Amino acid sequence: MTLVGFLVILLVVGFFGYMAMKLVPSYTEYGGVVKAVNQEASSGTSGKSLDEIRRDLMFKFDNQYVGDNTIKPTDITISRDNGGSSTLHVVYDKDIPFIYNIDFLLHFEKSVKMQGNVNE
Repeated sequence: MTLVGFLVILLVVGFFGYMAMKLVPSYTEYGGVVKAVNQEASSGTSGKSLDEIRRDLMFKFDNQYVGDNTIKPTDITISRDNGGSSTLHVVYDKDIPFIYNIDFLLHFEKSVKMQGNVNE
């Protein structure tokens, strides 16, 4: 292997390493979101309103090191199907600057069936 070949390989590995350094924290943060949503869905949610569930989730997000500017309370919704069961949805986008005017736009979505009835 020549010096030029080694430098090309080093450049490619460095590029992908830099990309991983930018993206891995967002996916780690999403792991915290998944854990918090699963905890909230499995806890007793009977009689809670959507605002109370949002408040509980925002508190759990803080404990999971999810940034305050990552998820807004409006990103948390609840839907009901015909059987009366509720599903908790958390949907958000994250914009990560990469190089100059190139950004990564990551879309995260998590839906979990809730135990108990939720007040609207």
